[in-house]
Amino acid sequence: MLDLTTQKGPLDPSYRQAPHNVEAEQALLGAIMVNNEAFYRVSDFLRPEHFFEPIHARIFELAGALVRAGKVATPVTLKTFLPADLDVAGLNGPRYLARLAAEATTVINAEDYGRAIYDLSVRRELIRIGEEIVTDAYDAPVEASPQDQIEEAEKRLYAIAETGRYDGGFLRFGEALREAVDMAGRAFQRDGHLSGVATGLDDLDQQMGGLQASDLIILAGRPGMGKTALATNIAYHIAANYRGETRPDGSIETVSGGIVGFFSLEMSAEQLATRILSEQTEIPSYKVRRGDISESDFSKLAAAAQTMQVIPLYIDDTGGISIAQLVARARRLKRQRGLDFMVVDYLQLLSGSAKKASENRVQEITEITTGLKALAKELQVPIMALSQLSRQVESRDDKRPQLSDLRESGSIEQDADVVMFVFREEYYLKNKEPKPGTEEWFKWEVDMKAAEATAEVIIGKQRHGPTGTVKVHFEAQFTRFANLAREDRVPDRR
Repeated sequence: MLDLTTQKGPLDPSYRQAPHNVEAEQALLGAIMVNNEAFYRVSDFLRPEHFFEPIHARIFELAGALVRAGKVATPVTLKTFLPADLDVAGLNGPRYLARLAAEATTVINAEDYGRAIYDLSVRRELIRIGEEIVTDAYDAPVEASPQDQIEEAEKRLYAIAETGRYDGGFLRFGEALREAVDMAGRAFQRDGHLSGVATGLDDLDQQMGGLQASDLIILAGRPGMGKTALATNIAYHIAANYRGETRPDGSIETVSGGIVGFFSLEMSAEQLATRILSEQTEIPSYKVRRGDISESDFSKLAAAAQTMQVIPLYIDDTGGISIAQLVARARRLKRQRGLDFMVVDYLQLLSGSAKKASENRVQEITEITTGLKALAKELQVPIMALSQLSRQVESRDDKRPQLSDLRESGSIEQDADVVMFVFREEYYLKNKEPKPGTEEWFKWEVDMKAAEATAEVIIGKQRHGPTGTVKVHFEAQFTRFANLAREDRVPDRR
């Protein structure tokens, strides 16, 4: 192969040249020109910008354009697209192409060469980002915070990690089949025979098989319906039931429950903790906040707090974060602590990129839901995102929500694997009390008793299961959802 290293950098031995392998680039390009099949072996992860030598990047780009157009990429077809005055180590364009083809290796090695070129490109990009981090830290403007720089650096690093990965591609059906059978086996052995993470609400778990890994679950409802309460209940149940086992390689595998990340964009971490304390101790949250509690209540709170301290529930209550920041923080949590379930409360408080925001809100919401779905697949965890409903629900006689009631519903409905609505008839009946003593009032009282302390979780969409309605018990003073007592669950009275 021709030695091109003299073209780069000074001869000073203290000078460190960016990592590269010109010979691998030459060998790959030669293989492509001899057999265009070599291009298809690397085209799904290798890009022209991954090449160190600019002339090699140009040749790869031209060869790719010809192959994709259904033409043949050879020294003869490529030479017309190279500059006439090109000089590579004393050779003009046509002679250099001919030399590469003459010294080409077999097409079998093409993928290995491609991976070597890609890996070295990643190393060069890491060096560049490292240098930029150092420069930015030295020359940071007064208004810039270190946290912003950390998040920007993480964003760049993960952009490298996600662009051009060569671990994707087609999976043999046999391998996919084996994974499906393994999942069924795990479900069979698990309590409740669930393939996903148990929510603690038996009827809901029965309908959904638990919360499935890589699913985006949208939980929607009008204000006051208890969206946050239901999400908090599920998150706490999963975290409280966490149990992990150490694998032979030292990593920890979740056996039951899970490690939970909760992005609370509306409520503070303290408010969320107060809700969970209230739910667990059965002391109304307004009493906890006001300090209107007895000595025994305080002892109960202290004991519950002691127990809950070790629960793997992590709360991020930063308001107004962008989808890019959320993604970076979720990845960091998965890497540092582990992650089995994630909640975002709520969707409309997230922001997209400045470009999407300037276009319109629907485009921005599309970017957010697409980003959350991609994150669920990448981290292999269920993500529950809460969403507001439009006011058109209030104008109907039957106020049970429908898919069309989702705000900016197109992308939310499309990207979600599951869409659930929380509905409480009691909330609406309370505000429609007729004059006491009238016939309407007696009818209202019957309806009120039927709806009292019950809520409906309506599954409006589910990719891998039936839709339908699940009734649950709701205790408003403790903001707690629980299984609804049913005749078939009552033990025999003997």
